[in-house]
Amino acid sequence: MSIDEAQDEIIAEFSDFEDWMDRYQLLIDLGNEQLPLDEQYKTDQNLIEGCQSRVWLQADEVDGRLVFQAESDALIVKGIIALLIKVLSGHTPDEILNADLYFIDRIGLREHLSPTRSNGLLSMVKQMRMYALAFKAKN
Repeated sequence: MSIDEAQDEIIAEFSDFEDWMDRYQLLIDLGNEQLPLDEQYKTDQNLIEGCQSRVWLQADEVDGRLVFQAESDALIVKGIIALLIKVLSGHTPDEILNADLYFIDRIGLREHLSPTRSNGLLSMVKQMRMYALAFKAKN
């Protein structure tokens, strides 16, 4: 599935709910569906700077594509990182670096997050792109 197809799927899923309380519940459910991150990856090196809650992000390269795993100690943040993983994981560094993450605005996520969570969202995207840049440079 392409990055845009994954984003369109998320937009469709969120459009089923008008009320933001229902959308927050969907985010929490998505976060709870994530597999727990292996304890070996819960290191200071994998903590994302700029997030109010703790978010660990692990990136591995598999056949030229980045595979992301993450965990957070906050339910909504866990859902946000789950969305980002759904969109970006399994793609090449170039695809990740060139992706226009339009789903964030289309589902109204940015406008319904507190300023600190919104900064955290930007930090998560930035970190995923930094991993893509690092893997691209390595190859």
